[in-house]
Amino acid sequence: MGLQEFFQRYFVDPIKYDQGYNPVNTTVYAIILGIAVLLLYRMLKRMGIRVDERFFVALMPYIFLGPLMRAMTDVGMLPRTYLTVSPGGYFVIAGFTIAALFVVWRHVGPGEKFYPLYRDVGLLLLGGLLFLLLINLGRTDFRWEYFVYFIPSFLAAEGAIWVLSRKFQLIKNNGVLFYTHFYDATTTFVGIQFFGYWEQHVLARTLMDLTGTPAVIYLEKLLVLIPIVWILDRHMEGEDPELINFVKLAMFILGFGPGTRNLLITLMGA
Repeated sequence: MGLQEFFQRYFVDPIKYDQGYNPVNTTVYAIILGIAVLLLYRMLKRMGIRVDERFFVALMPYIFLGPLMRAMTDVGMLPRTYLTVSPGGYFVIAGFTIAALFVVWRHVGPGEKFYPLYRDVGLLLLGGLLFLLLINLGRTDFRWEYFVYFIPSFLAAEGAIWVLSRKFQLIKNNGVLFYTHFYDATTTFVGIQFFGYWEQHVLARTLMDLTGTPAVIYLEKLLVLIPIVWILDRHMEGEDPELINFVKLAMFILGFGPGTRNLLITLMGA
């Protein structure tokens, strides 16, 4: 198999024919993500931007951009191209996020003015996308019955994390991550169990095939999250705390972004 055929089979065709992820592109994307997280953290460090609650709040509008763009693409409000579906769409959003960060930093520096201005630029971008959604609402057939299934499933999932957090300090200390990823798991479970969607990610899809139920996604989340936060909290205590915060921020985005995308796609009937 030549390089061109290899790239076509494992990277282009899965996007072109909506085949989901495979072990090859999953591994490559994971490596790219890991390198990107470290490079972005170094960039923020050099720019003097602290990774704290202010940065997290300022980043939230940009985190919403990716899932909203993907949902609007799937319902036909935006053209379906390699730049509007995953992973290309997330590279585009990351590009806007980094570009806005750099422009704001050049304008006001890394001081107190940076965070609200950076947030406002993100809100402006998000507002533009929401305006496009509003003027195209007639093309969307909302499934309001989605919440009949989502709300009880969500409450049960978050309740399970609450119970676990009472028993395990590791989960309690990282509650935001576990609650967020169980939100993501719930949107996956509801979409597959009640609305006929399918799982695109390799590990989750394999586990669902083996067990015969999408509910196994909750177990997968625990099996992935617990070792990662254990390493971050117990074996990287001497590392830069802002680096740990940034890694956890990336983990939050990996749960909240796909979860919100799943919710919007199912709700909007895509």
